[in-house]
Amino acid sequence: MTGPVLHPIVAEGLVRERHADLLRAAEVARLRRIARRRPVAPSPLRRRVGWALVEVGLRLAVGRAAPRVTG
Repeated sequence: MTGPVLHPIVAEGLVRERHADLLRAAEVARLRRIARRRPVAPSPLRRRVGWALVEVGLRLAVGRAAPRVTG
């Protein structure tokens, strides 16, 4: 014995509704991935520390390279 037979229009409506649900879920997942990947702006303290490290690194690099360049 089989279950009740759906009218083709009703079945099509159910399929469309399910498809729309899947598309919404996929869009939510895509937006969630994008939000995770998007870098957050660093705080002012972190920015200053970052530039201080760059400056120290440049001073070390220039300090080591200077004796080799003379000649």
